[in-house]
Amino acid sequence: MLDAPPAPALDTAADGVPASDSLQALRDQIERMQAELKFSQTRIEALNFEVARLKRWRFGTSAESLDASTQAVLFDAILADTAQEDDAAKTEGSTPAAAPRTKRQAVRQALPAGLPRVERHHDIGATHCACGQALQRIGEEVSEQLDCVPAQFFVLRHIRGKYACACCQTIQAAPMPAQMIDKGIPAAGLLAQVAIAKVDDHLPLYRQTEIYARSGVHIPRSSMAQWLGICGVRLQPLAAALADFILGHAVLHADETPVALLAPGRGKTKKAYVWVYHTTNFVGAQGRGRAMLYDFTASRAGEHPQRVLAGFNGTLVSDDFSGYHALHRRGITPAFCMAHARRKLFEAFELNGSQIAGQAVALIAKLYEIEREVQGASNDDRLLARQQRSKPVADALHAWLTGQRQLLVKADATARAIDYALSNWPALTTFLGDGAVPIDNNAAENAIRPLAVGRKNWLFVGSQMAGERAAVLMSLIESAKLNGHDPWAYLKDVFERLPTLKNRDLAQLLPHNWQPAKAIADPCPGAVCAAT
Repeated sequence: MLDAPPAPALDTAADGVPASDSLQALRDQIERMQAELKFSQTRIEALNFEVARLKRWRFGTSAESLDASTQAVLFDAILADTAQEDDAAKTEGSTPAAAPRTKRQAVRQALPAGLPRVERHHDIGATHCACGQALQRIGEEVSEQLDCVPAQFFVLRHIRGKYACACCQTIQAAPMPAQMIDKGIPAAGLLAQVAIAKVDDHLPLYRQTEIYARSGVHIPRSSMAQWLGICGVRLQPLAAALADFILGHAVLHADETPVALLAPGRGKTKKAYVWVYHTTNFVGAQGRGRAMLYDFTASRAGEHPQRVLAGFNGTLVSDDFSGYHALHRRGITPAFCMAHARRKLFEAFELNGSQIAGQAVALIAKLYEIEREVQGASNDDRLLARQQRSKPVADALHAWLTGQRQLLVKADATARAIDYALSNWPALTTFLGDGAVPIDNNAAENAIRPLAVGRKNWLFVGSQMAGERAAVLMSLIESAKLNGHDPWAYLKDVFERLPTLKNRDLAQLLPHNWQPAKAIADPCPGAVCAAT
């Protein structure tokens, strides 16, 4: 018996599904898996970038600079002609490479000539030599050491003469000088000391209590807190005059930083912010005329800079924080920080090895090199140099970023850094059209560094009112330092003169106008203190 012929093969899979549909399903699955793999790879790269950035922030150096060889290579790729000219100039004046220098021993600095000298004489006990001959003094050897004593306190006694009139049967006495704190114990020097130690030296009040106790004086922390609060209130008109002066400039810096604020009744802290408004380093002669203003707020809302800058219509140098956008819509010219754009590109170059970002950083370095050369020039000369030298470099940078961005299909660190620069390009290059506008916002960022140090010491701000009063003190102290003054001498003089000063004369106590009323002498000469 013959076997039956085999049935014709059907174009179906084992489960009855046509093979073409099965293959399409496999293709769809492969494409889906490839997309998932690509997404995972991109996610892994982004996480590796964040880990590398955190490691650099925690363990690496804070400098964001390229070494000479790397920078030269990057310049060759974009500005070949400029790089060749620079190399030729360096070659003409080059000298044979010297041997590596050994570490030099530190040179002892001469002790300041203005410090008082306390002499201690030392003589030998013998008057005759071993041979029996009498010794004769032929000179002396003098050596100096630097010494100190802890903070010395003294009691300032106000002695007022009393006079009587036998005819009128009345008694008259000299009035007590007006004080910052009426009938209070602290004099102007002590108030200035507590304020400087708290705000400028970042010493919490409980530490100050311990320090002063070692000098034999117990000052409760609650008393010092009350003193600082009163001083903050009394100094408010002076801070308002400082704000008016700052808003009178055509170009300002602005930045903000978070601080911890104690939440009442909860025993926890919430995030508050301190804003800083800073004049540019281009204003003033011999470093005078600059100022900064701090503003403490309970949030980061844009209403706060709008309130402070209500009367300002110039150019604001800042980062691309959305809180400033309402100001731009109101007519304030935005000038974004080139250092922010550079930082994003530098991280992509250093952490991801992106040569695209590295070449962009090299071009930005060329812009900063030009800025260093014209730093001390007038605004007109600075503008001319920027138009002639900086603008071609900026145009080359923009063309490079635009062309390279089209080659990047995924939103990695390099693409995000380029997107930030290109989307904000008009504001990033505002400085090219105005010689009074800085290239970056570093002046404001440097102004908030004291707050970063303070956060590690006093940990949090006790209340909204305490933060506002601290901002007043910080504004005056940092502005005094900005103008080259000793902040303690400035505050002491302000505390002595402010109680009797009329409002129309407040301008003379502003840090950029301040001149001491009299030479500040030693408040307690050693002999007097020892006698008391």
